[in-house]
Amino acid sequence: MPDSRPSPFWSKHVHRDRRPFLHARARIVAALRNWFEAEGFLIVEPAALQVSPGNETHLHAFATEMVGPGGGRVPLYLHTSPEFAMKKLLAAGEERIAAFAPVYRNRERGPLHAPEFTMVEWYRVRAPHAAVMADTLALVAVAARAAGTDRLAWRGRTADPFATAERLPVAEAFRVFAGIDLLATLGDAPALVTEAKRIGVRTAVDDTWSDVFSRILSERVEPNLGLDRPTLLCEYPAVEAALARISPEDARIAERFELYACGVELANGFAELTDSSEQRRRFASDMDEKARIYGERYPLDEDFLAALDAMPAASGVALGLDRLVMLATGAHHIDQVQWTPVAKGEEQP
Repeated sequence: MPDSRPSPFWSKHVHRDRRPFLHARARIVAALRNWFEAEGFLIVEPAALQVSPGNETHLHAFATEMVGPGGGRVPLYLHTSPEFAMKKLLAAGEERIAAFAPVYRNRERGPLHAPEFTMVEWYRVRAPHAAVMADTLALVAVAARAAGTDRLAWRGRTADPFATAERLPVAEAFRVFAGIDLLATLGDAPALVTEAKRIGVRTAVDDTWSDVFSRILSERVEPNLGLDRPTLLCEYPAVEAALARISPEDARIAERFELYACGVELANGFAELTDSSEQRRRFASDMDEKARIYGERYPLDEDFLAALDAMPAASGVALGLDRLVMLATGAHHIDQVQWTPVAKGEEQP
């Protein structure tokens, strides 16, 4: 019986088809590194093994353990982001750092998702998040030039990487694309559920406000972002702050933004929170929610929380390199732009 399995990535004919994407990736990586060095950034290499992989509700880590010479065992995780390690470097005194970090996320597989991918993450000390917004747009243009293209593309949508970006508050995006007054529902899950049902977005009986927010965002808002030109989706609701600082002008919103092109999220940036007590509260809340939904929780990195108190004001961004390469090259699957994609194996549902 003929073998119906797809050929591995190292088959010559498969590699021949992928090679143009991979060589474009190499040019893009070199160009991005050159840009960071010209801007005075130090390229750092944060360790992937951490005591906590990150404490976001819906991110899932790979767990492992470190075995000492005497046989003692310590649980560790592969990080879902280099953020904790890099912020410790800011606390230590570094002021302008960037990393091209392999990161690991379980339960992720699809055209735009892989269990291992590369995150470009950078921080500027004593800089407003508008400064790293500008960095993000500059890097998109650098990548396009390195790929030799004047447009980003994904599933029939295009965007001009050199066009002036649209800056769109989240509340305005919900008003325009979903017909919802988002800020009027803050803290009121039933009100947002009612709005979701009105526009045909499914809900569940145990949904939180954040669950419904995320579903409306992904189904009604995101497909309309970054069309023709990049979109900076900004002024996230405070409940969606993650590791961002709350705006001093409006306590309802956080100093957080995301960059979209062709309906695809490329980057997530913050004016960074440096209040360890508030960060601990958010992490504990997120881990309680993870335990409720998935029956698991990750430990808190006490060393990271201590470092926050020594960390100066800063802004930072995490950008998905693989997705940026995809949009700059026209690739239709993330496996096409990864040098050695993780084998799918016999995945179970």
